[in-house]
Amino acid sequence: MNFDYSDDQKFLKTEARKFLEANCPTSQVRKVLDDDGKAYDAGLWTAVAGQGWLGAAIPEVYGGLGLGHIELCAIAEELGRVVAPIPFASTVYLLAEAVMLAGSEAQKAALLPKIAAGEVIGCLATSEGPGVLNAGALQAQVSGGRLSGTKLPVADGDIATHAVVLARDGGGASLFLVDLAAGVTREALKTLDPTRDAAKLVFDGAAAERLGGPGEGFALLEQVLDRAAVLLAFEQCGGADRCLEMAKAYALERYAFGRVIASYQAIKHKLADIYVKNELARSNAYYGAWALNTNAPELPVAASAARIAASEAFWFASKENIQTHGGIGFTWEVDAHLYYRRSRQLSLVAGAPRVWKERLVSHLERRNAA
Repeated sequence: MNFDYSDDQKFLKTEARKFLEANCPTSQVRKVLDDDGKAYDAGLWTAVAGQGWLGAAIPEVYGGLGLGHIELCAIAEELGRVVAPIPFASTVYLLAEAVMLAGSEAQKAALLPKIAAGEVIGCLATSEGPGVLNAGALQAQVSGGRLSGTKLPVADGDIATHAVVLARDGGGASLFLVDLAAGVTREALKTLDPTRDAAKLVFDGAAAERLGGPGEGFALLEQVLDRAAVLLAFEQCGGADRCLEMAKAYALERYAFGRVIASYQAIKHKLADIYVKNELARSNAYYGAWALNTNAPELPVAASAARIAASEAFWFASKENIQTHGGIGFTWEVDAHLYYRRSRQLSLVAGAPRVWKERLVSHLERRNAA
């Protein structure tokens, strides 16, 4: 079985890389990082929408390209390489996937074309503070079509136009689609990666439309997160690969004691360890992409494995890249910290690796017991 990209998909990936190298150099990322009032790169967001990437997996009938999830994975990988400072993950991996999965025909027709055109920015609001969210701890609730409660932290919550919110609904929990134009107060939060916005959202009677059936909130949320986990894994693989390239390039040009540092065994071991973890993550990501694109029953297991391996690989590659650069590696002038920041942000945006490890074990136990 061949898990590699097809020739057409490789061409898409190559063109995406060329586009992003021209339109998203690290100088653009640093502009967002340095400007406290700038939550994302609006120009890049418009340009990406013009490329049609926001609608890559959205069916043509709803204004998308209808390419499929494999093509979206290829795009995600390239976005990860340049640590793109745009709300692509929150909008495409989470909002769009939730609407395509559980939305009514009317909700799809109203929202998906706007997502594809870049007119909508999405976010997923589930967490209500520290700790793992469960049915007993859920406080946000919807009554009479109105949502009340607090969610934090919400990735891209300060710039989003729409949110998918998990809230109590009668005796259970449901997912709701919320237009953030009214009935919500936002408070920007400081995070390790300022190139990706985060906020505290306080809902006070905001209009809410249910996504899916009543009481299906946690079940639907798991399905949305499984899809997002695969796409995030490719973004993390892209970042991890770029870290290896940066570390290798520096090791081949930096001299110490009359030799390039790449000739020293300690540096060789660092680069080899990064490579091994990156390849393991890529193998798991490919498996997850296959499961996602075919809607295979193995998706929950494949998504969990991809999420765990990619989170570990990106974090490891980003910190070893800093170490390979030595004394200047942690300084502001070197781009290594941009990737370390993003590795931490992506590892938490859809649940920490610890949560995914528990999910993987649970899925395996249920499968083995069947």
